[in-house]
Amino acid sequence: MYRILVINPGSTSTKLAIFEDEKQVASKTLRHTPEELSQFKRLIDQYEFRVNVIEDFLKTLGFEYKDFNAVVGRGGLVRPIPSGTYLVDELMVEELKQAKYGEHASNLGAVIAFEISNKYNIPAYIVDPVVVDEMDKIAKISGHPMFERKSIFHALNQKAVARRAAEELGKKYEETNLIVVHMGGGISIGAHRNGKVIDVNNALDGDGPFTPERSGTLPLTQLIDLCYSGKYDYDFIKKRIKGKGGLVAYLGTNDAMKVQEMISNGDKKAELVYKAMAYQIAKWIGKMAAALKGEVDAIVLTGGLAYDENYMVKWLKEYTGFIAKVLVYPGGDEEKALAMGALRVLRGEEKARSYKEEVQMRG
Repeated sequence: MYRILVINPGSTSTKLAIFEDEKQVASKTLRHTPEELSQFKRLIDQYEFRVNVIEDFLKTLGFEYKDFNAVVGRGGLVRPIPSGTYLVDELMVEELKQAKYGEHASNLGAVIAFEISNKYNIPAYIVDPVVVDEMDKIAKISGHPMFERKSIFHALNQKAVARRAAEELGKKYEETNLIVVHMGGGISIGAHRNGKVIDVNNALDGDGPFTPERSGTLPLTQLIDLCYSGKYDYDFIKKRIKGKGGLVAYLGTNDAMKVQEMISNGDKKAELVYKAMAYQIAKWIGKMAAALKGEVDAIVLTGGLAYDENYMVKWLKEYTGFIAKVLVYPGGDEEKALAMGALRVLRGEEKARSYKEEVQMRG
């Protein structure tokens, strides 16, 4: 039996889970007050504080760090790397501390895990960070050499549900072609071909369908004209693309459940906008079907919006059911996905990847 500690940091919280093999035996979200966090100049400076808070909580359950076979943290903004479970090393930690590729709460996951690893001599891992990059070269061509399409998406959940779907289909993940649609505050649609995501929209930076709070791909010339109109500054435009776009911009809320309630109460504008989001998602599913040359074993819907069977799931099945069967796995259990990535390595089913070696190979 392998006991695994999962650490999933947020900006004001740390989600913890304890797994014994596939079974989750405990979970807790530790909340951190503004007063506790205000002493740190940078987000990454919080890692020692969070290590101690986690240790104190584990003691209340009768656990110590040394009781675990592995600790696995949420993967942060590292360099683009292939999918897999990575052993946390000095280079990864150094780059995350420097926020070399961007600052995000998830950066703390690997740093906290590494600190625990060094103190208690247990392996520390990350699994499928958002920057997983397996895109075909042809998919990276944007239309102008000044710009390259990037792979930034919900890799952890997409990979986890893709494995689940393949199992349901009676196949190995490495033998299936799937279109996986993660629908949350951000929406990513990936073409999974034989175990690799060969194409996907950049869900972080504005590519793809509009979402509950992001504008998605916008009419380019209109956007340029707006940027140079002199009416708005950089931050205002950025916020309209991510944070104040999508459902928020049209309907004043990013809460899909509230939008569903508006529709059920006869709000025609809400119905039109919400269905337009489904329409755009469906068009991106069609794009990924083309990337797979029509050879699609299943379309997989996941994320919070996949709970909505009355509208979103129903509409997507109507639009895309002709492509392939549609499988629905609502939500996204990040803690379990992290634990299973570590467990595969501990059991010898998968070899842990080296971040340093990947960086050297990619130059």
